[in-house]
This record gives sequence, structure tokens and C-alpha cells, in this order.
Amino acid sequence: MKIKTGLMLGAALLTAGIVQAADSGFDLETVNPEADRKALQAYFKERFPKAEIEDYVNGIYAVDAPSREQWEALEEFPPYEFDIEEGERLFNTPFANGKGYADCFENGGIGIRHNYPYWNKEQGTVKTLEMEINECRENNGEKPLRWSKGDISRISAYMAWTSRDMPINIQVPKDDPRALAAYLDGKKFYYTKRGQLNLSCANCHLQGSNIRVRADIPGPMLGQTTHWPVFRSKWGEMGTLHRRYKGCHRDSRSRPDQPQSETFRNLEYFQSYMNNGLVSNGPGSRK
Repeated sequence: MKIKTGLMLGAALLTAGIVQAADSGFDLETVNPEADRKALQAYFKERFPKAEIEDYVNGIYAVDAPSREQWEALEEFPPYEFDIEEGERLFNTPFANGKGYADCFENGGIGIRHNYPYWNKEQGTVKTLEMEINECRENNGEKPLRWSKGDISRISAYMAWTSRDMPINIQVPKDDPRALAAYLDGKKFYYTKRGQLNLSCANCHLQGSNIRVRADIPGPMLGQTTHWPVFRSKWGEMGTLHRRYKGCHRDSRSRPDQPQSETFRNLEYFQSYMNNGLVSNGPGSRK
């Protein structure tokens, strides 16, 4: 009982900022992403004192030893190896006009995954890697790929592989209130209860992390976006982060947005900022 009360109190303190912001009509002057990030790390340091902060890139495997043993055995022959190889082939295959993905991205698209998503000041919106992969295709006369799985997840997996072990570097420009508003929108979404089960993302991945829910053990909020796209055993294939967003909200009996909606992009923006200081380690494998 004491443990449960302590976790609820810690989570309440961590979410106080979003409650205050909601009550004050989203006063952007109160938004402090760096304070949020430090508070989240402090919460998990207290919650799981034996876990190293840098290990949270491995999700539930950072805090649950039996799950980690199974995952390490799986990683001896990673199920995403073929997806990386196919992603590399697709990435280097020219479009009909002779150009390719490398022409669309900084540094030829290599070693840039850890900078996504980012705030695009000119367009006034959050841009994700998958979003810009499809924009690259359309700008070169090609049809867009499906958002959730298939070739877009393979290309993303290859690009993520080239960013492995690079520190995540998400910026929320303080001089652009639109960026702060996008961050706050993502934060609000993460902590807001919804659906028939009246659950928020935080219910499972903050208070409920490493607490069994039937056959599943929810992973911690910290490090949640570092390892995407992911090969999930449940899917039997590679999938994008927004595919997981949609499925997670469907499982909680709420009406999900579509992949790459503004809501989901802002959610990814908020979550990714929380992981600054950790490293990119995608693609990953999960149950």
C-alpha cells in the first residue's frame, strides 16, 4: 500500500505542470521542457534505483530481468536484420527521375535519425522522419508509402541503424511559441485519460511501468521512442511508432488518430524530447 501510494504521489508531482497548464488555458510561459525531462529522470531514478538511466533505451528490459534475458537471446539473431538490408537497398534505389532519398536529407540521410522529430519553423509544424520520407517521394514524382508498415518502416529502420549510439537531440525553440504549443499539446495528450477504459499513456507507462497487466508488462515512459521502428513478435514484422500509437489507443478502447496526424506528431515530439541525453538505438525488437 505504501509503495502504491508513493508511486501515485510521484506521478502526481510529475504531472502537476500539465494540470496547471490546462487549468490556466495553456499559458505558454509556464512550459519548461527541460524541467519536465529532469523530473522524469528523477522519478525513474527513485522508482527503479538499480536501473541505469542510459539503459532505458531498452524499455522494459532495463527494469525487468526475466524479460531482459529473453530479449538478449532474441537479439543474438535480430529479427530486423533483413529489414535493415532491404531498407538500405530501397534507400539507395534511384527514383524514376534519377534522384534518390539521399538528395532530400541533410548528410545524405545518414546519421540523422536522432534529430527527429524536429520543429520546422517555416512550415510551423513538427516533422517526423517518416513524414519526410514520403515528402521526398512525392517531391520526386513517386507515390507515397503506407505510413504504418512495409517499405516505409524498412527505410526508416535503415536510417535509424545509421544513427545508432548517437545522442538524441530534440529542440523546442523557446523563441517560437508555436513550438512550445506543439510540445505542450503532445504532453497534454500523454497525460489525458480517454476511451472506455479511461486510461492515459501515463497510466500504463509511468505509474504502471513494470506492473503486470494480464500477460503484458508495460515499459517505462523514459526511453520509449529511442528504438523505433520496431520488429514486434506480435506483428511478425517491422512497424512504425505511429502504428503502435494507433494500436495502443485501440487497445484502450479509445478512438485513435491516424498515423502522422498532427496529434501523433506532437505526441512523438514531446516523448522524444523526454529522451534527450539518451542514445538512438533503433531499430529494435519487442514482443
